[in-house]
Amino acid sequence: MFDYRNNLKRILNNTAGDDKSLRNSLAAIKMILGMADGDNKAAPAREVQVDAKQVELLLTGLADLITTPGDPAAKNTALSAIHQLTFTSQIGSKYGKNLGQLEKAIQASNTTKDVINQKIFEQAMQPKEKPKRDYRKGKRYTVIRLLSGCDLINDSNQRVYTLKESQIHSLNLKSGDIVEAVPEDSNSNYEATILRVVGFKKLPTTEIDKISTFKYAVVQGRTGHLSVSRNIKGQKLRIRGKSVLLPVDSSQYQENNVQLVDGSIVDLAWYDGDVRLKKNPADAIQLRWIYQVDQPKSKPAAKKKKVKVVQDETAITKLALDLHYQRVGIAVGDNQNEAMLESIVNRYHGIPIPIDAFQGKKKVMENQIKDLDIVILVTAFAAHDSTWNIREFASKYNVKFAVSSSKGYQAFERALYRAAKGLPAYEGNQTIKYETE
Repeated sequence: MFDYRNNLKRILNNTAGDDKSLRNSLAAIKMILGMADGDNKAAPAREVQVDAKQVELLLTGLADLITTPGDPAAKNTALSAIHQLTFTSQIGSKYGKNLGQLEKAIQASNTTKDVINQKIFEQAMQPKEKPKRDYRKGKRYTVIRLLSGCDLINDSNQRVYTLKESQIHSLNLKSGDIVEAVPEDSNSNYEATILRVVGFKKLPTTEIDKISTFKYAVVQGRTGHLSVSRNIKGQKLRIRGKSVLLPVDSSQYQENNVQLVDGSIVDLAWYDGDVRLKKNPADAIQLRWIYQVDQPKSKPAAKKKKVKVVQDETAITKLALDLHYQRVGIAVGDNQNEAMLESIVNRYHGIPIPIDAFQGKKKVMENQIKDLDIVILVTAFAAHDSTWNIREFASKYNVKFAVSSSKGYQAFERALYRAAKGLPAYEGNQTIKYETE
C-alpha cells in the first residue's frame, strides 16, 4: 500500500495561513488520499445498512391488509415502505423483482363485502364508556318492590329514594334485596343510582304488599284496540284463577317513549290484595315494562334505484331461525360487545338480556338466569368460576344453553342456533349443519 504519511507531513509543514496556500494544500491532500484509496483494492466492501423502520412499516401494512383487504391507509403504508427499500442499492438489485411483484399485489387489493359488513359490526361493538363510580360512597338500603320501580328504605324503615323501573329492571330486584346506592346528581330524572346488590333479607309479610307478575305478555290488536291475553309461551293471563282479556293503553307507560303496537312484548304487575281485581282488573293491573323489540315492518314497493341498497342490507347470510320473542341471556363480561350481540338476537326476533359473567354475584346471576328461555355464554369474556355457575343454573331451570368460544358475529350466531334447536352446546370438531333461509 502507498505510504502517504511523509507526503502529508511535508505538505502541512509548507502550508501558509493565506487562502491560496490552504486551497492548494487541501487539493494536494485529497489527491494523495485518493491514491491511497485506489491502492487499497483488498479492503472489504462496506456493509449496506437496511432501514429497520421501513421493514417494520412494510410488515405492519401487510398485516393490516390481510386483516382488512383494500384498506387505503394500509396500502399507502406498505407501498411507501417498498419504495424506500428499493432505493437501497443492494436491496433493489437483489430483491427488486420480488418487491415489484409485491407492489402489484398490494395495489390490486380491494375491499370485499365481508370487510364492509365487518366494519358495520365493529362500530356496533365499540365498548360503552363506563360511568365512574366511587363504591366507597355507597350506602346500604333495603328494596321494597313496587308495581313499577322500587323504594329504597334505610335501617329505620324510612323511604329514602324511589327508583324507576328503567333503573332496576335489568337487575331483577325483589323486595328484601340489599343494595348499595348513591344520590344521583348528574341526572335530575333519577333520585339515586344503584351501585350493586350485596345481599338479601327476608322481610315480614306485614311490611310488604305481595305482587304478582305476568311476564313477556304479547300485545295484540290494532292501535286504540290493543289487549293482552297470553304470553310468548302461550300461557293465558289468569287473575284469581280466571282467564282475563286485558285491554292495554300505551299512555300507562311513560318511560323512554316506547310505543305499544301489535306484537309488542310487555310485563304486567298487580298487588294481590287490590279489591279492583274482582270487578275491573284493568284498573288494578299496571304495565310494568315494554321490551324494545324490532317489529316486522311492511315494505312498500321498492323503486328500481333502491334495489341495490336492499340487497346490500341483506348481504349477510341469515340462518333459518326464529326465536319467537324468547328471552335470550347474553353472558359476557363488563358489557363488552353487548351492542353487537344484542343486534344478533334482535335479528332473529328474540329479547336480548345482558348478564355480567365477569364479576356478577352468584345469587344475582341465578335470579337473572332462572327466568330465561336461552342463555349463550361467550367464554372469551367470562370468568372461569362464572362459567360453572351459568352451566349449573341453566341446567337447574331447564334453560337452553350453548357456548360461543369467541366474540365474533358468526360464532355467537351459530351458538344461538344450536341452543334454540337443541343441538350440542359446544361446536368443537363435530360437523353441525346450519340451515339458512
